[in-house]
Amino acid sequence: MGSTVTHAPAREDLTKDSEPRHGPVESPRPAGLKRRGRRENLAGYLFMSPWIAGFLLLTAGPMVASLYFAFTDYNLFDAPQWIGLDNFSEMFGDPRWRHSVEITLWYVVVGTPIKLLAALGVALLLAQKRRGQAFYRAAFYAPSLIGASVSIAIVWKAIFQDDAVVDRTQQFFGIDAGGWTGDPNLIIYSLVALTVWQFGAPMVIFLAGLKQVPRELYEAANVDGASKARQFWSITLPMISPVLFFNVLLETIHSFQIFSSAYIVGGGAGGNACGPADGSMVYTCYLYVQGFENSRMGLASAMAWMLLVAVALVTAVLFWSQKRWVHYEEGGR
Repeated sequence: MGSTVTHAPAREDLTKDSEPRHGPVESPRPAGLKRRGRRENLAGYLFMSPWIAGFLLLTAGPMVASLYFAFTDYNLFDAPQWIGLDNFSEMFGDPRWRHSVEITLWYVVVGTPIKLLAALGVALLLAQKRRGQAFYRAAFYAPSLIGASVSIAIVWKAIFQDDAVVDRTQQFFGIDAGGWTGDPNLIIYSLVALTVWQFGAPMVIFLAGLKQVPRELYEAANVDGASKARQFWSITLPMISPVLFFNVLLETIHSFQIFSSAYIVGGGAGGNACGPADGSMVYTCYLYVQGFENSRMGLASAMAWMLLVAVALVTAVLFWSQKRWVHYEEGGR
């Protein structure tokens, strides 16, 4: 007799048929978990609320208001009156404004590279193991903590005045140039000297970058007979180029924003607020004079937004140029 054999359905078929066609259905999230998530989000926003309130009230709000004032005639006492682009046209036609732009660009182009060279040079020295290394690092970093204060600017002005320390030192070497703060052609050099003196912050960043350079590269270079100068140009600079780019970016932006030292060393409030014959009249100093001494807040707001646009353009150029000289670890530029 023939027997009929029945086959059980394949295991995979049973599994396939037992699952929904559109994949497994996730169980709905319990209501307790949803409430807990909302409470956690609320707690996070509560902790962030001081920062959010400060940003809206002290940063975003004033920025929006200054953008409106830039197109108005506003003197802090009367209601602003809309005048369109008159503030900008007056600004571009003002010779003192153009002079402030020239002084600021000179300060940025000269002061920033010298400051970074000093920071890198000292960082190279402090990167080597030597006795008292921690003390030297702290000593060189200290000016960055106090250099931006008004008291240091007052002391700096006293040092560079007539018959002061710098003047007497010049006379000792037979140089009769007088005090720098009273000379329209020399006062800007005292500001450059002040910013170079504050090289501690970029120095620390350079030190961190130098610590990341593999020692094996220098050992291989020594085996090949490469000189110290060759090692610096072929190993050190390419390896710390991201750190160098970071310092260049930060110090350039910082140089555009110089104000307190230029205002104090230049003489403070009054006819010589920006130095004798406007010798130290950097952009922000002239902005302050127009806004708070001449009560032309609308024009000062227009100047502030022009500075923002200029810094944004310089920053964009720096980011564009990094593709050519900044080397990253993954091999890209």
